[in-house]
Amino acid sequence: MQDTHQAAGTRRTARAAAEKTRPVADKAHEQALQHFQSAVQLMQEGKFEKARAAFEKLVASAPAELLERSKVYLAACERNAKQAELTFATTGEQYDYAISLLNTGDYEDARDQLEGILKKEAKADYAHYGLAILDSMTGQAEECLEHLIRAIELNPQNRIQARSDSDFQDMADDPRFTELLYPETP
Repeated sequence: MQDTHQAAGTRRTARAAAEKTRPVADKAHEQALQHFQSAVQLMQEGKFEKARAAFEKLVASAPAELLERSKVYLAACERNAKQAELTFATTGEQYDYAISLLNTGDYEDARDQLEGILKKEAKADYAHYGLAILDSMTGQAEECLEHLIRAIELNPQNRIQARSDSDFQDMADDPRFTELLYPETP
């Protein structure tokens, strides 16, 4: 009879312990939701650095249902914070940055920077030349030729530079490319 009484007491103790931990778990979950909402609000306000820090904390301890969304928002904050930080004194500086992106294989961001230069300065021959190189490297022959033609129209020296530029090696077999670079040859 005593064993039955002890077993019942054990069940009550286990049940009481479970009831005590539930509010703590619910409270932690509620706090995580509040932190998530605050981080999203920071992001919507354009405060990407603060939002990024908040999402980093969430990723470290977020419940499963918030983890993936927090990671996606964290990546978005990092992208936006990086773009917001970029300010250039001149389009030449922006071009140098674009070429560094191109050299590291970040073609999408390099294209964004070069096109950004053209939005500011439509007659920037060097931006057209950079886009021609990018298009050559990414196998876009038609676009490469269009940008190279425009670069040469704006600055004929680009024709001479392109003749010895190894970045156009993928275009070397294209007769249109050869005609563009050597128009005086019959």
